[in-house]
Amino acid sequence: MPTFQWKGKNRYGDVVGGVRIARSVNDLSRALQREQISVMDISAARKKLEIPFLQKQKVKLKDLAIYSRQLSVLIDAELPLIQSLNILAEQTKNKYFKNVIKDIRADVEAGSTLNQAKRKFPNVFDDLYCNLVASGEQSGSLDIMLRRLAEYLEKIVRLRAQVRQAMIYPTAVLSFAVLVCIFMLWKVIPVFANIFLELGAELPMLTSVVLALSIFIQKYILFIFIGIIALIFGFRYWRKTESGRKIVDKFLLRMPLFGKLLEKVGLSRVTRTLSTLLSGGVPMLESLKITSSTSGNVIIEDFIMQARSMVAEGTSLRDAMREKGRFPFMMIQMVGVGEATGTLDEMLTKLADFYDEEVEYSVANLLSILEPILLIFVGLIVGSIVISMYLPIFDLMNKF
Repeated sequence: MPTFQWKGKNRYGDVVGGVRIARSVNDLSRALQREQISVMDISAARKKLEIPFLQKQKVKLKDLAIYSRQLSVLIDAELPLIQSLNILAEQTKNKYFKNVIKDIRADVEAGSTLNQAKRKFPNVFDDLYCNLVASGEQSGSLDIMLRRLAEYLEKIVRLRAQVRQAMIYPTAVLSFAVLVCIFMLWKVIPVFANIFLELGAELPMLTSVVLALSIFIQKYILFIFIGIIALIFGFRYWRKTESGRKIVDKFLLRMPLFGKLLEKVGLSRVTRTLSTLLSGGVPMLESLKITSSTSGNVIIEDFIMQARSMVAEGTSLRDAMREKGRFPFMMIQMVGVGEATGTLDEMLTKLADFYDEEVEYSVANLLSILEPILLIFVGLIVGSIVISMYLPIFDLMNKF
């Protein structure tokens, strides 16, 4: 649909304007009049030069959580849905998200439901989001469903921040150590090598190894950096393949220190997602299918899908989880209690809160353990290079 630029006066006499998508000038004019805006001018919006790969085609979970909470508040305040979407579009700073909201607004105005309009943007609104919105529209509790979505997204954002906190520190320290070592071998060690060569110093084994490594880096420094970049991009591409995901995710779950943390993160996502869907009235099988894709680990995803197949055949969720043998005993027991008492969504919420606390505790412990280990590791690497340069000097001092 074409895009129009408009200007008018609202009911308070203030001059307002903006850019909207509409089928025609008449459709836009009628829409503005319904919002009590006196139209002054409508014209076709100028097309901007857009380079596809430079355009930001992503919406952060934090922005989506804020949008969901604000839309919930506006609907609860009994503002019309179209007007609420227009307000949110004007407030959103992300240009791509702004255009998405405007497209949704145009579709809703044309007669689509909010759920149908959102499904056109699967990279922004996933199945979980659309199913809960559909449930809210059917039951007349859209504001409640949007509030639940906002709370769910806020929890996921917090969980991601905790995992990022655990990963960034060791990655940053190790990357810095590697760069320092490469720089020393590339620029500093050759200076010492020339001095030893001129003085005819006898080189110990450690010094010889360091000098040989320095010569190699001087010759192939450009190829080394190209190789590192190619390796990173190649790994990221391979990681997206089915076989790559399985190998990497299996390795991550078996990693010392990090494996248990990542498993708790996956279980937290699973329990919270399943709880949110079930409390929103989404059927069990559909909920399990959606939940599997939010775990963040293909191994956990496969186990959930296997459990779903058993549930489809008539097995209880508790028995299906116990049969697979991958899920913790406490989780299986609480799911069983929830099924027996008809409070499965509440039990899953309690489990999610428990795993969130476990993740927070694990991150704090992990950082306290990693800090001395990384410092010792970096000290050994840098210290070995420095000592290798002092050993020939000691030998020369003994000769004189």
